[in-house]
This record gives sequence, C-alpha cells and structure tokens, in this order.
Amino acid sequence: MKDDKVKIEEHGHHKHHDMEHDHSDHHHEGHDHSAMINDFKKRLWICLVLTVPVLLFSPMLQDLLGFSISFMGMTYVSVALATIIYVYGGWPFLKGLVSELKAGGPGMMTLIAIAISVAWVYSTAVSFGLSGKVFYWELVTLIDIMLLGHWLEMKSVMGASKALEKLAQLMPASAHLMEGNETKEVKINDLKKGDLILIKPGEKIPADGRIKEGHTELNESALTGESKAVEKTTGDKVIGGSINGDGALKVEVTTAGEDSYLKKVIKLVEEAQKTKSKTQNLADKAAGWLAYIALASGVITLVAWLTFSNLGFDFALERMVTVMIITCPHALGLAVPLVVAISTALSAKNGLLIRNRTAFENSRKIDAIVFDKTGTLTEGNFGVNRVEVLKDGMNESDFLKIVAAIEGSSEHPIAKGIVKEAKARELELPSVSDFKAEKGKGVMARVNGGSYAIVSPGYLEGENIDIPKNTFNEDVETVVFVLKDKELIGFVSLADQIREESKAAIEQLKEVGIKVYMATGDNEQTAKAVADKLSLDGYYSEVLPHEKSEIIEKLQSEGHFVAMTGDGVNDAPALAKADVGIAVGSGTDVAAETADIILTESSPKDISRLILFGRATYKKMVQNLVWATGYNVVAIPLAAGVLYQQGIMISPAVGAALMSLSTIICAVNAQLLRRSLK
Repeated sequence: MKDDKVKIEEHGHHKHHDMEHDHSDHHHEGHDHSAMINDFKKRLWICLVLTVPVLLFSPMLQDLLGFSISFMGMTYVSVALATIIYVYGGWPFLKGLVSELKAGGPGMMTLIAIAISVAWVYSTAVSFGLSGKVFYWELVTLIDIMLLGHWLEMKSVMGASKALEKLAQLMPASAHLMEGNETKEVKINDLKKGDLILIKPGEKIPADGRIKEGHTELNESALTGESKAVEKTTGDKVIGGSINGDGALKVEVTTAGEDSYLKKVIKLVEEAQKTKSKTQNLADKAAGWLAYIALASGVITLVAWLTFSNLGFDFALERMVTVMIITCPHALGLAVPLVVAISTALSAKNGLLIRNRTAFENSRKIDAIVFDKTGTLTEGNFGVNRVEVLKDGMNESDFLKIVAAIEGSSEHPIAKGIVKEAKARELELPSVSDFKAEKGKGVMARVNGGSYAIVSPGYLEGENIDIPKNTFNEDVETVVFVLKDKELIGFVSLADQIREESKAAIEQLKEVGIKVYMATGDNEQTAKAVADKLSLDGYYSEVLPHEKSEIIEKLQSEGHFVAMTGDGVNDAPALAKADVGIAVGSGTDVAAETADIILTESSPKDISRLILFGRATYKKMVQNLVWATGYNVVAIPLAAGVLYQQGIMISPAVGAALMSLSTIICAVNAQLLRRSLK
C-alpha cells in the first residue's frame, strides 16, 4: 500500500513540476492583475470625464432635456472627443478583436469592437457631410458601459485570485535550520528533505515534516478548515503554513518547496481558476455567432430598407448601424465568468478544491454515489475492543506486541488503532523485517524468526481456515486475524464509529434523487450494519481496489452518472473511472492525482454540499446566459425596424439601456450564488 502511495505522489510531483513560483511570485502575479484592473479603471474615469461634454453637445440630448449649447466648431470638438474615447477607451476591445481573429474566430471582444467601430465610423462620416444623425453619445456611453463591465468582471476574478495570494502568504519567509546545537536562519526555498528545523512558539511551520521532539497544539484552520487546534507530539506529521501553539518543536522536513502540501494546494486553486468550462466555451461561441449575426443582420437590414422602402440610403444605413450596435450584449461576456469566479472563490474558501471545472459542473448530473466507508462515513479512528489469543502458552501482551510491531509499518486506520492500544499499554515492541502489504489481503512480516500475517476474514475463507465461533460480538466490529506460519493464533477486534453528520448528509442526497452506495474492504457483517444504520441503497463488502472500479463500471452500464469518494490512494482506479471523482481527507492526500474535486475535510456533509453547490452553479450559468441573450431576441428585430409601420422603433440609446440592465441582472444573479453555499 505504501509503495502505491509513493508512486502516486511521484506522479503528482511530475504533474506539478511546473509550479516554479515561490510565494513572492504569487504576489507579483497579483500585482500584474491589479495593474490591469487599474488600467481599466483609469480608462473608465478618463472616458467618463470626456463623455460629459460629448453628451452636452448632442443635439438629441439637448432636445430631450430642453437646453441649448452652441458655438463655432462644436461638431469638430465632438468628433475629437469621441475619437479620443474610441481609440483610448476602445483600445482593449480593438486589441481583443485582433487576438480573437488570430486565435481562430470571433468572440466577445470582436462583438464589442464591431459595435463601437461601426458607431464611430458612421458618426464621423455624418460629421463630415454624410446625411444622417451622429451616434456619438451612444458610442461613448457604450464604451463606458463596456469598460465598467470589464472592470467589474476583472475585480470579481481578482477576488477569486486573492485566494492564491492568501494561501501563498501562509508560508513564512524563513526557517530556523538546526546544525548540531546551533540554529541559523535560512530561506524556506533552501530547505531540503531530512533537514532538522526549530519552530518556536507562535511561529508558522515553514515546511511539511514530522516532529522529532516536542509537544504542542497547531492551528491548521487555514489549510484544512478544522477550526479546533490539533494536538501534536513526537512522530506526528505537521503541515507547512499551520501555526504553532505554545510548545517549541524540532521537526524533520519530509517535503519542502514544490512538493509541499501548500504548494500543491496553490497549484490546484490555480488549475481551478484557469480551467475553461464547456459552458464558458458556449458563451464564447454565442458571442462569435452574435458577431456574425451583427454583420449579417446589419447587411440584411440595409438591403431590406433600400429594396422595400423609399426612405433612402441614409435611413437604411442608420438602421443598419443601430442593429450592429445593439447586437453587442456585454452581459453575455459577463454571464459565465462572474459565476465561475464567484463559485471558485466560494469553493476554495469552503475547502472544496475544484481541479476540473467541467466535472464540477457535471456534478449536477450525479444520480448515484459510491462512498468509501472508513474515514468518510465513519470516523476512521479504530479503537481496540478485544484481543483474543488462541495459541496456548502465549499471553495477551506478547501477542499484542507482535501484532502492533507489524502494524507499525502500515498507514491503515486499523493498524493505527492497534499501535495506539500498544502505546496505551506501554508495551515494548520487537523489531520487524521483510514487511510487505498486499492490497485487500493484509500485511506480512517476520518477527523473532517467525513468519506472521495479519489478514481479513475473507483471506481465511479463501485459504479454507475456519473462523472461530463467537468471533463477532458486535455488528460494527472489524476483526483482523493473526497467522503464524499459516496457523491461526488469535484475533483483534476493533470498532469504528459512524460520523454524526453521515445520516443527515445521506438523507439530503437521497432527497434530491441520488442513490447512495458504499464500497468497503470490511467484512459483510460490518458493512451491512453500517449500511442498515444509514439506510443506504446498497453496499459492497470485502472489496479489493480493482473491484471498486468494477462497481463504478457496473453502475455506469446501468445508465447511472456516478460519483466516487475515496482517499485517492487505494481508491485511485475507482476515482479515475467515476464520472466525478471526489478525493476526501486532509494532509498530503489532498493532492490525489486521480480526483476531479478535492475536499480538505472528510465529512460526507461536504460531499452533499458540493453536489448541491455544483447544481446551483450550473443553474446560475444557464440563467445568466438566458438573461444575456434573451434581450437580443427582442432588441435586434425592433432595431431593424420590423414594427416600424406600427410606430415602434428602437434607438441605440434604448438598446444600451436594455443592455446595461441585462448586465446588472447577470451580475446580481451571480452574486446570489453565495446564498447556496452556507
């Protein structure tokens, strides 16, 4: 089992090798983003100031508000101001048009650039003699709205990016490296595996490690979401970024730099923010289609008015320009990114690390979920109930010494429970050699010249070894059997308590129509007891890792959209096979390479929250896309003059007002997402 874990973590190292920024680099990236936001803000304010005289000089606005301003050359002042706004304020969109067309097709920026360019070219032509009316005030307000929208959007994304900066800030800048009895200050990037470091009371832990000396309480809340301080003593693991309590610690570094837990978490958050979802692509495609529609409907409008009316070229051209300006809904550009930014920030804040946004959005389709039992539905902290020796001449203490010595090399929760019991009894453990673990079978080792195996009931049945009567006293007990040279010499029974929140979480999942199953390596009796207490739809006991994957496949073949939850190590095949793989548990297992979504805690309540939040996120995206494009369905035909005979005609001013209303609705609707994750 250990070997497999090493392989997965090595794979993780390769996957994350490009994360070559220390925390100062993350600050730098943040500043770059801040500079872009400030650039948009500066463009917006300058354009707003220049917009005021353009509006005051607009004949249409003067007529509307009943005032008059006139001086020689006023038209040319309007041309100059509008041109400055078009070039300076419109530059990000014009530049974006070039980038999008180079990248393979029109998108959001192309759509905006078409609208403002058509308005500017047409209005400038009118100012220099073409018969018609100028659209300068519509042009400048359109650019102002676009700049405002993009500024708000970037601020929102920046809010999500701050999660990275906050994570990066958790690490201290330096560490106290111990060399003999002396300590020297070193940068955390210079720490290596095996270094011994001193952590003073109240300081942050500079790297992942194992305590060699000392006893303290650590605050890991920023990393794992666990609000209570966690007691730590010699032999316990510590995570870089957690805060030391009152005790001084000597810690041996186990992972530093790029391999550290915190760096992997930062990388996961980065991936979550960079991944473009399929729905986002849909929004870009919609903008691309609208760019084509803007051009096509503009040309059709022009041709139709020239062909079927006698109102002249100037009127037909004005209608064409109006249509092309109105076809640009900034709300479409804002609809999905805002939801993505908010859901990413909320998720990271609540301990849901989304590696694959598409899988997260697909979580709405989940109709079957398979839980690993130990540590997810149950506490995962096994306590020894009984120790039974079946071999004459061996007392309980000697028996437990051998079992605990062998299990001391295993990371399994059962093993930890047995070792904990031996420590509590203050037993001196013998040395162990030739230790090996076989998945789903047990562990083997040599102790004092004897060959021992600690195995499951399923192993005994497979080897045709009789299980003693009355072995299982309680239905929730887990029993491991001890063989010496293939002879049964005794057993240890342990119990693992069902988590308090498991029942409520499973009820919540079943309420929304999700079937809940459990797959466990435990015996039939224990599995049935847990399944009955939690009212599960089904369970699978004594399951080997590859069989978990087969269970997922079987459910998928029955037409289910399946989620799998597990610790990401021996559950890796099933996590990879599932439609949505959810890795649970704190510590370095958070970096499980095969999962789509990672929860820093192991609570089943978080899993039900995650699925419900995924549904809420997708719903918000769809709602926003409807709001963003729905306005166009009405606005384009009206702008083209479909109801001209009925006296209904839409101007770019009304179109801009509709567009900004649509944008505001999308922004407010995205913010409402916060209410769905409590």
